[in-house]
Amino acid sequence: MNDDIIRAAGCVLWRRSPVDGEPQICLVHRPRYDDWSHPKGKLKRGEDPLAGALREVAEETGYTAVPGAPLPTARYEANGRPKQVHYWAAEATAGSFAPNREVDRILWLPPAAARARLTQPRDRELVDASLNVLNLT
Repeated sequence: MNDDIIRAAGCVLWRRSPVDGEPQICLVHRPRYDDWSHPKGKLKRGEDPLAGALREVAEETGYTAVPGAPLPTARYEANGRPKQVHYWAAEATAGSFAPNREVDRILWLPPAAARARLTQPRDRELVDASLNVLNLT
């Protein structure tokens, strides 16, 4: 395994709207980067990527989630090093958000609004991929 690669994992967290039952995607705002993204983070040494993804969701959003289908792995450079982020579609089951050191706000948005709000184009593709695997299109 290449130790130069930054290993991370996250989820496209979704739920059914409590108002109309339509799917909503959870986005997190990270004040450090002033961006909107999916909950994700670096894996601990030896941590299973799915376990890390669910841990990051809980830490960043306050929600527990049931993982679904794997989504495309994102590969890009971060601070001059290759980064690999494994993603899953995951349904939020319980919890509530409290602002923390990494995330100061979350939004639950319909897929089109989530796509428009995301900072990185690669994150927008994950919204489409999650809708496809969940048959929510």
